[in-house]
Amino acid sequence: MLLKIAVLLTLVCVLCRWALGKWPWQYMDGPPSRSQALRNARDLLKVERGADRAQILAAHKRLIAVVHPDRGGSNAQVHQANDARDLLLAELPPSAPGPDETDPERTE
Repeated sequence: MLLKIAVLLTLVCVLCRWALGKWPWQYMDGPPSRSQALRNARDLLKVERGADRAQILAAHKRLIAVVHPDRGGSNAQVHQANDARDLLLAELPPSAPGPDETDPERTE
C-alpha cells in the first residue's frame, strides 16, 4: 500500500514537471526578493557587482547575440535578457546627462 502511494506521488510530481515546467515544491516558494533578482540578473548577463552602464549594455548585447530567435534562441530568452538589463540599469545611481543625452523639452 505504501509503495503504491510513493509511486503515485512520484508520478504526480513528474507529470506536474512535464505539464507545467516546475516541480510541485517550487510553487511553495514566494517570488524572489530584490537582492535575489539582482543576483540572477548579474549571473545571466555575467557582470560583476558594481558594473557600470557601459558594462551592462555590452554584456546585454553579447547575450542578445546568442539568444536571439534568429540565432536559435527564443523570445523568452530575449525577454529575460531585457528584464535583467533593465533591472541592473535601474539600480545604477543617477548620473549627470552626457553630451548626447540632452533634455528634449529644454529649449535654448
